[in-house]
Amino acid sequence: MRESWRWYGPLDKISLGEVAQTGASGIVTALHEVPYGEVWSREAIAARKAEITAAGFDWVVVESLPIHERIKRNEGDLSALFANYRQSMANLAAEGLHTICYNFMPLLDWTRTDLAAPVARGGTCLRFSAPKMAALELFMVGRGEAREDYIPEVIAEAESWFRASSENDRADLMRAVMAGLPGAYDRYDADGLKAALKLYEGIDRAALRRHLRRFLEEVVPVAEELGMRFCIHPDDPPRDILGLPRIVSNAEDIAWLLDAVDSRANGLTLCAGSLGANPGNDVPAIARRFADRIHFAHLRNVRKDTDGSFEEAAHLTGDTDMVDLVAELLAEEARRGQAGMADWEIPFRPDHGHDLLDDAGRKTHPGYPLIGRMRGLAELRGVIAGLSHAGNR
Repeated sequence: MRESWRWYGPLDKISLGEVAQTGASGIVTALHEVPYGEVWSREAIAARKAEITAAGFDWVVVESLPIHERIKRNEGDLSALFANYRQSMANLAAEGLHTICYNFMPLLDWTRTDLAAPVARGGTCLRFSAPKMAALELFMVGRGEAREDYIPEVIAEAESWFRASSENDRADLMRAVMAGLPGAYDRYDADGLKAALKLYEGIDRAALRRHLRRFLEEVVPVAEELGMRFCIHPDDPPRDILGLPRIVSNAEDIAWLLDAVDSRANGLTLCAGSLGANPGNDVPAIARRFADRIHFAHLRNVRKDTDGSFEEAAHLTGDTDMVDLVAELLAEEARRGQAGMADWEIPFRPDHGHDLLDDAGRKTHPGYPLIGRMRGLAELRGVIAGLSHAGNR
């Protein structure tokens, strides 16, 4: 497996020189400064790649080439947006970049309510609190229908939190929910979020699936021609948020997606944390079922609460059996190697590490500290080495 590291380019507080000391050899990045829907020029791609190469790395995965919200809503004449997207794909392929991770989550990317929840023995982590999310939906955004989405105990706790909260508390909650949009230009306050949600009125699960299918039909044939691999990132969290449908949350969703346009170019980013936040998901079993379509992996872990809350755990101590999961990915790599496939290696990156030691002072992108992710990478490296050694005995 190819050890990789997510890097936000000029927006990142962590330098490539520091990344080199983690031991990772691959970089996962994007042109985050380009507004959604605009073409990524070949010149800009080449410049970013040259910077990465000069630091001793390979740019192994594009994460992500964002999908404009109008495409997700299937709104108006989309021909120019699709043409721009396909041109960006062609420009990436021309520079030797062939794996694109993307997501189809409406409006919001990964969603958390706390960016610095305390961790036992020190450090902080990202957390999704069901009561806080319910407070935002019910009392800050005014979605009365959200009462159907939460159990009574969560609603009662949400109301208690809201009544006791200050304006600063509510602003912090809104900032946390918005923090999962590292490359987006839109950030919302409560009123802005209400207005943005109105644009999605009438778009239910079936409609969003139709819109995703159209996107795949527009881009996957081009990906095949260019020798590219698309790999969708599962929903995070794997549940509807703010009334917005999430349609890549479990094995049934993944099967639908891969069958919608049946091509190896239409694949999956196996995110252990996103899928692991759904109590019904057996993540190693999902990896085994869809192994031949996994083009990239996010290896992280979560610890779940019974009320629907969850938080980022250390990579080897959450609810997902990480050793079992890595074994499945190594088995798939071995199968590809035996079949003589040139792209046998699966790139992975440690994801959403804890803020440890002096991480807190760096003000990196939430969930992307230096020391916390380096710890995760070291732990995963040990698992891979152990399994590989055992398999070769």
